[in-house]
Amino acid sequence: MPSAPIVRHSLHESLVAPLREMILQGELRPGEKVPEEQLCERFGVSRTPIREALKVLAAEGVLQILPHRGAIVARITEEQIEELFPIMASLERLAGILACTRASDVEIARVRALHDRMMEHFEKGEEAEYLRHNRLIHESFFEITGNATLSAFYQQILTRIHACRFVVRKSREHWAAAVIEHKAMIEALEARDGPRLGNLLEVHVMGTTSGIARAFIQRTGMEAPAAPAEDRTPARGRKAGSPLTA
Repeated sequence: MPSAPIVRHSLHESLVAPLREMILQGELRPGEKVPEEQLCERFGVSRTPIREALKVLAAEGVLQILPHRGAIVARITEEQIEELFPIMASLERLAGILACTRASDVEIARVRALHDRMMEHFEKGEEAEYLRHNRLIHESFFEITGNATLSAFYQQILTRIHACRFVVRKSREHWAAAVIEHKAMIEALEARDGPRLGNLLEVHVMGTTSGIARAFIQRTGMEAPAAPAEDRTPARGRKAGSPLTA
């Protein structure tokens, strides 16, 4: 009996996912230079596959490759909010509708458990863990749909707006609004009310989440110019997932 063909992946392809996750977790921040030498040490590879992986992320719009400076993590702009957030909102709306029609009792219980843990972190003011569970909840809606293409589109957009979604610190007002909206979402999922959950997710992204993104841009725009990337603390010493400063 003939054996199944072996799927071979190049080294740089295997590096794309962990590098993308470093950005999503806030280990590499917007405007920060990507520390190629440290990444080589971390993954045990030469610079060539690292640079090839960075080119893939640059093509996705996650990084910018600057002449004589290397790669930096892209900053989000007002124009990108106008362009990307409606797409994200539409994807989340569809995921919410499909999730309600396909979710098993076990899957709904799993999302409820994530929600309850997220609320515990909210009550304790533990924002990094709150944000991590928040992201897991939204990703769960896509996983429940069983639609790989929908999930892939979501991850592509999410990577572009990572800092404004699940990394940047919220104001107390935005945080409180997000919590209220999440309570309504879990209730809609448990009721298997797809249209309601889809609408809640769309409004959440276009309202609260978009507001957080705009506030982040305004806040960082008013700050003093950052020190050159070469002079800042490298990513290796920072805890993954730690939020940006307010």
